[in-house]
Amino acid sequence: MTVMTPVPIAQEDEEMLVPHPDLEEGPQPMEIVAQPEVSNAPDNQSVEEPETSRFSWTVENFSRLNTKKLYSEIFNVGGYKWRALIFPKGNNVDQLSMYLDVADSATLPYGWSRYAHFSLAVVNQIHNKFSVRKDTQHQFNARESDWGFTSFMPLSELYDPGRGYLVNDTCIIEAEIAVRRVVDYWAHDSKKETGFVGLKNQGATCYMNSLLQTLYHIPYFRKAVYHMPTTENDSPSASIPLALQSLFYKLQYADSSVATKELTKSFGWDTYDSFMQHDVQELNRVLCEKLEDKMKGTVVEGTIQKLFEGHHMNYIECINVDYKSTRKESFYDLQLDVKGCRDVYESFDKYVEVERLEGDNKYQAEQHGLQDAKKGVLFMDFPPVLQLQLKRFEYDFMRDTMVKINDRYEFPLELDLDRGNCKYLSPEADRSVRNLYTLHSVLVHSGGVHGGHYYAFIRPTLCDQWFKFDDERVTKEDIKRALEEQYGGEEELPQTNPGFNNTPFKFTKYSNAYMLVYIRESDKEKIICNVDETDIAEHLRERLKREQEEKEIKKKEKAEAHLYTVIKVARSEDLLNQIGKDIYFDLVDHDKVRSFRVQKQMPFTDFKEEVAKELGVPVEFHRFWLWAKRQNHTYRPNRPLTPLEETQTVGQLREVSNKVNNAELKLFLEVEIGLDMCPVKHPEKTKDDILLFFKLYDPVKEELRYAGRLFVKAMSKPIEILAKLNEMVGYAPNEEIELYEEIKFDPHVMCEPIDKKSAFRSSQACMQLEDGDIVCFQKSISESGEQLRYPDVPSFLEYVQNRQVVHFRALEKPKEDDFCLELSKQHTYDDVGERVAHHLGLDDPSKVRMTAHNCYSQQPKPQPIKYRGVDHLSDMLVHYNQTSDILYYEVLDIPLPELQGLKTLKVAFHLPKKDEVSIHIIRLPKQSNVGDVISELKTKVELSHPNAELRLLEVFYHKIYKIFPLNEKIENINDQYWTLRAEEISEEEKNLGPHDRLIHVYHFTKEAAQNQMQIQNFGEPFFLVIHEGETLSDVKLRIQAKLQVADEEFAKWKFAFLSLNRPEYLEDTDVVCSRFQKRDVYGAWEQQYLGLEHTDNTPKRVYPVNQNRHTYEKPVKIYN
Repeated sequence: MTVMTPVPIAQEDEEMLVPHPDLEEGPQPMEIVAQPEVSNAPDNQSVEEPETSRFSWTVENFSRLNTKKLYSEIFNVGGYKWRALIFPKGNNVDQLSMYLDVADSATLPYGWSRYAHFSLAVVNQIHNKFSVRKDTQHQFNARESDWGFTSFMPLSELYDPGRGYLVNDTCIIEAEIAVRRVVDYWAHDSKKETGFVGLKNQGATCYMNSLLQTLYHIPYFRKAVYHMPTTENDSPSASIPLALQSLFYKLQYADSSVATKELTKSFGWDTYDSFMQHDVQELNRVLCEKLEDKMKGTVVEGTIQKLFEGHHMNYIECINVDYKSTRKESFYDLQLDVKGCRDVYESFDKYVEVERLEGDNKYQAEQHGLQDAKKGVLFMDFPPVLQLQLKRFEYDFMRDTMVKINDRYEFPLELDLDRGNCKYLSPEADRSVRNLYTLHSVLVHSGGVHGGHYYAFIRPTLCDQWFKFDDERVTKEDIKRALEEQYGGEEELPQTNPGFNNTPFKFTKYSNAYMLVYIRESDKEKIICNVDETDIAEHLRERLKREQEEKEIKKKEKAEAHLYTVIKVARSEDLLNQIGKDIYFDLVDHDKVRSFRVQKQMPFTDFKEEVAKELGVPVEFHRFWLWAKRQNHTYRPNRPLTPLEETQTVGQLREVSNKVNNAELKLFLEVEIGLDMCPVKHPEKTKDDILLFFKLYDPVKEELRYAGRLFVKAMSKPIEILAKLNEMVGYAPNEEIELYEEIKFDPHVMCEPIDKKSAFRSSQACMQLEDGDIVCFQKSISESGEQLRYPDVPSFLEYVQNRQVVHFRALEKPKEDDFCLELSKQHTYDDVGERVAHHLGLDDPSKVRMTAHNCYSQQPKPQPIKYRGVDHLSDMLVHYNQTSDILYYEVLDIPLPELQGLKTLKVAFHLPKKDEVSIHIIRLPKQSNVGDVISELKTKVELSHPNAELRLLEVFYHKIYKIFPLNEKIENINDQYWTLRAEEISEEEKNLGPHDRLIHVYHFTKEAAQNQMQIQNFGEPFFLVIHEGETLSDVKLRIQAKLQVADEEFAKWKFAFLSLNRPEYLEDTDVVCSRFQKRDVYGAWEQQYLGLEHTDNTPKRVYPVNQNRHTYEKPVKIYN
């Protein structure tokens, strides 16, 4: 017999899936109660919450059940029918199997679905806290009408009477269900649903969006950003403070998601940066450092330190003598180990773990020599806002690659860093400060080591309600989603077909917490402060309100666009202002003429009245012409409107004028001006009249301008209007002029001479002029006249069509324009080289090497342009289907054609003496070999003796990877990424005995990143001959002599045999040769070497910007 009774949910029960402590154990006969959970929605937003109910099912005579599966009675939640399903003896497993089932799935209409977040539990009737409870969520449908857990709990535990799950052979099962409506992702209104808005993703900026949302929701930080001094003259795209203020203001007051382009532009980023995913921690540090710098000297100076800066003390304390070394360091965030740690507390334990320095690892104490010591870290103070970076990404030495750690790692809602009698604090720490923290934000990374997606769970006011900020989308979430589901680890996939023999499937959760932000309880009132408009500068409020008003106007115009049309009216004044300045071809740029937005239903006669008022020209003097696009891609006035057309509405007229793209109506307004400069009525236009437009060209000044328009008779000849044209431009009546027809300009310029004695429109002549055609004219050129660059109209228009202003940048400074040159797209490679050389003051243009621009990465292309490798400038500027106006240049020391026949190698020659290195550029024919390189090098360097032999090595990351054979061709040697090193071969190496070994010797240091050891090589690697039976003490003497290290310094060095980057420290009495069994030296991938462990005192090398033309890993940079 089964009895099902509902159990109400108390409103105080914060965690939906945890049994309330006040509930009586065992069955409780109560009425069904379905109560919505209470939440704190910001700004009093009314947000619909899921209906949640909990039900209890009492199963008697449980151990005597003789059925494979058992259903509960049907219960209702959210208007839907449900039932629980159990397999008392397990669903083909030694576990109790339990599921939630849609009770009426067989009768529901086609395509039904419902979404529920639910938990199932077996109640412990002796100790309620030991009840077994599991939860999940599912989109139920016809194919998956049940969902749950095949392996819910072991049958051995369930049937053990001492465990408390079966009492008097009775089992109590609880089901708690939250039915949620299926949300249409695209229709989701974040502001309406949550009171918050998201940030738009520019391509791969989710990592930045999650960080910005976290910082924005620290009100004290937001207030400080608002109070950074900015002015109304600043541009957001050039000012980080203003861009951040603008972004925060919009997040606070906008109704929809906010763009971040202004902010990234203020960083100095281009499109390439926006599509490059970076690390949240790296961006956080760089941004905070930049803001800290920008805040200096302002009222908010020191805000970053006040919020985020804490201090810890690194100490080394000797055990047997009275000596202690301490160093105080500040931090803005802490990196905590995930691997090997169960939770945050274990990570902190590991952080302050004491390391003993003893045996081979003794500490060199000043005035006390080598001593046993304790080494560790303790905290002097924690910041009000504690940022914890979880080390989810680590280098795997065995696999030689970065890996993501997806292990389960727990973090508490409240973090007590005073636990264990303040064991994390140093003796000097202020114990009066209570270091109790509450969780504010959880930044999540979903994906693998090579990429993924970032989003954040945030409690803006530290109340119970969590929100998920996932780029543009903001949703309300419960505490379980924000915390437990971000722990990582493994999860069991619930079974979809309980009746089949399916083994439970566990999968790794690739979405897990990556960064945690905690706020100290004692500081939360100050940090979670009120931020309102009084904190925002007046000019910023005005600027953003203006932007918002403009946005609203555009939004309204867009919504009403179907009711309106735009009429663009061009006049002679527009032609006069534009031709020869903004444009040279056709007549006008319609985007720069007077524009009218009018309702489509407006009669055209009313529109004419509006134009008359606007322009001050009475309607009777108007004649409007329609424009037409011709087959040759030109755009000209085609014909005047007819009286009948002028009686139509604007909308009807637009349809007539442009059947293909009728978004706008374009008109030319003809106004005839009389002798008294006043408008006069137009004479009637007949079919015999042709309206022509005229442009005047001055070949001396190289100027083109609009001259005017004329009506001519179709059968008249150009010679009849010459005097009129001269009068139009102020020439003498008998001035000799040449006429040309501007026919087209796309794809090539076509401008042909006009026969002055042929009729404008003649069936027997080539010339067929019509309304809207353009005639260009100029003074006739005398043969004895001066030399002109562009003596006639066609040559000038050809020049204008191909004119290109190119921005040249020095290759070593690829972000900065150096100079600009006006060139022609038709210029040859030699023409361009000559112009650049002339500008740079070079006598030999062939010493200029140019590199094209990559329009997508905004960087120089990896390979330069070969000498005469392209025909024209236009070919240099094209990148796939994009055209650029940028070229990079460099000045060579030899002509480029000569250089291209040579292979250039940069070789570092190491003299036998310590630290004496000379860099040499070796240029040889490409068919040369390594032996030729060595021969050439011998003429440039000083050898220890005339017969010295040299070898060429490949060095990368302070390891020797290769000894080049003398016969290897140099054409394929790459010195862009590796260092080429030349050195003398020692006499000892030349005379190797049968039992001698040639081994690699590398310098290294151990870097402990929060107590995790990492080997870092540095300095110059070298080869060393070791002899049979030679002990470490003997080898040390030879190494000290070779490297010329002082005794006091050398005494601190340690020596180790390293294989696969794992050190095995050697004693002075150890025979070194026994560790190196292989005779041949293969290279660094052999992974065996003698390591010299000591402090890296070498100065850090600064590499030039363009040392490597390819950049494999680009760090986060904020340039402004």
